[in-house]
Amino acid sequence: METVHGVGGGVSGRHHLKAAAFWLATLAIAPALLTYRLRAAVVGPDRALEGSTQLLALAPGIVGQYLRRAFLCRVLAECDPTSTVEFGTIFSQAGARLGAHAYVGPRCHIGLAHIERDALVAAGVHIPSGPATHGTADLATPIRLQPGRPRMVRIGAGSWIGSAAIVMADVGRDTIVGAGSVVTRPLPDGVLAAGAPARVLRPRIACAERSA
Repeated sequence: METVHGVGGGVSGRHHLKAAAFWLATLAIAPALLTYRLRAAVVGPDRALEGSTQLLALAPGIVGQYLRRAFLCRVLAECDPTSTVEFGTIFSQAGARLGAHAYVGPRCHIGLAHIERDALVAAGVHIPSGPATHGTADLATPIRLQPGRPRMVRIGAGSWIGSAAIVMADVGRDTIVGAGSVVTRPLPDGVLAAGAPARVLRPRIACAERSA
């Protein structure tokens, strides 16, 4: 009985330490949050967010994780306090969403994306706001001046996006996208996909049965 209480006390203690660290990080990012609000009023939330996350991306280690989490929880459309964003990652759209226990690895660029709970995004992944972030139809107008059609890209719960992938379409729940792949069309739930453009190689259940 004493052992059970001890374990419970240890878990509870870690929870309180994490909560305290989160609030300390919130105090630390207060100046960055203030300058973000001021710049957002002038240049808009998306441009202000990109600049702020460029600065916060430079904070290393677990301290950086807490600082980014505290900031993003207050500026994104959704950011669960259990999510993790690593060193060097930049967000460009305030409408982005991070679910519970979502993980975004180092040196990623995240646009208008919904990274659902328990999804893993490895290092160097780019998730722009869909395939039409710039207009290209008018040859008489520079591309930089043509309006795009941004759309939310969903990374399904429990999925894993491999390093250096580019994801421009939805990825289903529990799906694995191979490193270096380019996702141009939606991928279904529970498959292994890879390639440029990415295509479904096999269902994940077949992978599990083969390795058993």
